[in-house]
Amino acid sequence: MNAKLLIVEDDDDIRTQMKWALAAEYAVTLAGDRASAVAAFMADRPTVTLLDLGLPPNPNGPEEGLAVLSALLALDSTAKVIIVSGQGDKQNALRAIGAGACDFLCKPVDMDLLRLLLQRCTFVAQLEDEHRLAQQHRRSEVFEEMLGASPQMQTVFAFIRKVARTTAPVLILGESGTGKEMVARALHARSPQHKGPFIAINCNAIPENLLESELFGHEKGSFTGAHVQRKGHIESAEGGTLFLDEIGELPPSVQVKLLRFLQEKRFQRVGGRQEIQSDTRVIAATNVNLREMVAAGRFREDLYFRLAVVVVKVPALRERGSDIGLLANEFLRRYRAQHGKPATTFAPDALRALDLYSWPGNVRELQNRVQRAVIMAETRRVTARDLELSDVAGSVPPQSLKEARENVEREMVREALRRHDGKITSAALDLGISRPTLYELMEKLGVTKES
Repeated sequence: MNAKLLIVEDDDDIRTQMKWALAAEYAVTLAGDRASAVAAFMADRPTVTLLDLGLPPNPNGPEEGLAVLSALLALDSTAKVIIVSGQGDKQNALRAIGAGACDFLCKPVDMDLLRLLLQRCTFVAQLEDEHRLAQQHRRSEVFEEMLGASPQMQTVFAFIRKVARTTAPVLILGESGTGKEMVARALHARSPQHKGPFIAINCNAIPENLLESELFGHEKGSFTGAHVQRKGHIESAEGGTLFLDEIGELPPSVQVKLLRFLQEKRFQRVGGRQEIQSDTRVIAATNVNLREMVAAGRFREDLYFRLAVVVVKVPALRERGSDIGLLANEFLRRYRAQHGKPATTFAPDALRALDLYSWPGNVRELQNRVQRAVIMAETRRVTARDLELSDVAGSVPPQSLKEARENVEREMVREALRRHDGKITSAALDLGISRPTLYELMEKLGVTKES
């Protein structure tokens, strides 16, 4: 089936000539002004649009054509529009490209060059459609507000499903910004205590002399400034979950008291004598090596083993492969809606930079960079410069179209095989191809059932 092509041109002769020249390769629709162009675009959703800038009621200026361009991109931010116009000065070309056009050709048109541009735009549109399909499959695997299709994150999700039903303490390991608190919240949401409170505190954010009182509470008059009795977080989290982030920063005196609570489920407030019982589940997290702290005498070994009944490691973003693009597009979708930029997309150099960057700040850094880029982008495309990653994007040559297509195909084949546990027939049906074709693709792309 031929790709759809919309030609927006006010000159009847040129319009007819272009139709006959391209009708063998494309399903052509014609329009001569803004109203008919928008109507045809909404009805047919063309793969590519050829747009003349000089349209009625002002055929001698570019404004009407630029207005059509804006209208089409408002209907579909990924629309592929090639400007074909006699309004060929550089300023108009820059305005059209800045507004979101794919390319710009001056009249009289070189048909060989036009065919080449049409082929390129059609190919890119097909790649984007395949990419959106892959994203839809992945988004169906959103797990307790966490997004990830990589094997590393699927392992984390499987851990949560298994461990959440228990009341055992959990120790979450991982670098800063990887989402350890989200894992803790998912464990709580799927636990028998999900109707109880979830209280999160950062042990490094509370002064050492106040941390014991924050956790266990205090009696009136127990220390200077204790004017009233106050419940601590362990007591407040009764019947729910207490999440202790940066557990390695817990001072030795508080470690002793927390150990006793984990052993007996009882504690005393600061300055109190009454034993208080609390059915609170404790989940701890750290970005440091607690075993090394134990060996150095800075963390109690018995507390470590009480906290680390079950342990899960949240992978760094650089270890998650295609999840980087998945998360980046999710943040882009979220922030372009929040900041009123519905047509914003990633430019090719931005996608390349996202893949190449090492992400020392992990998901938190990715989220921050995407939000800032959406706000600061001057065109409809977020560039590597907007992400402040232009040095990274320029460190290697860009992918060719052939390489880009193969990468998308490889990811889709791997994803289909993973969804169907390596079953070739099921994966082929999912991809809409035959078993022999899938085998040929796997051999060409270097994909195995195990990979």
